[in-house]
Amino acid sequence: MSPEARAREKIDALLLAAGWVIQDYMLDIFWLKGEALEDSANLPAPGVIAADIVADLEAALEQFAAIEEDLKS
Repeated sequence: MSPEARAREKIDALLLAAGWVIQDYMLDIFWLKGEALEDSANLPAPGVIAADIVADLEAALEQFAAIEEDLKS
């Protein structure tokens, strides 16, 4: 067994003892800085940024809804 797998078993045991529920889903959330945004003079209009954020959040919400449905079954 790899060191990572042994560590995961220890962490999972501690989480279970603390009352957490271990799930099979991995949420990989991180921020990316686009190349177009490196120079603040090249920022899109606020309305464009807001529309992009709304689209990203709606897509994420759909994914969470699918996960919720999977967990119900």
